[in-house]
Amino acid sequence: QVQLVESGGGLVQPGGSLRLSCAASESIASIYAMAWYRQAPGKQRELVAALTKGGSTNYADSVKARFTISRDNAKNTLYLQMNSLKPEDTAVYYCNTLSYSGNVVTPSDYWGQGTQVTVSS
Repeated sequence: QVQLVESGGGLVQPGGSLRLSCAASESIASIYAMAWYRQAPGKQRELVAALTKGGSTNYADSVKARFTISRDNAKNTLYLQMNSLKPEDTAVYYCNTLSYSGNVVTPSDYWGQGTQVTVSS
């Protein structure tokens, strides 16, 4: 079971940038895919960005051209670079591993504490 710890969140002004990190307890190089999710108060958790071990990416329409997902296998770390932040990006951000079978993408049942991102003037 891979343990994941998110960090890098904080309070930023609209238009600002943050880079989130997700540190894994073991190698992530062989994991099929990893992803970032977010959950705002009163909202369902949503997929923000995903990255397969082969390098394919997928982004929610709301963050395309502003967010970039990447990984450093040597450091067992997943990243989310967030630029041009908007108030609607405010949420708790989580990382997780993804499974893919039967054309269905499913995150692990294990969720960490996440990291809070607040975008406000």
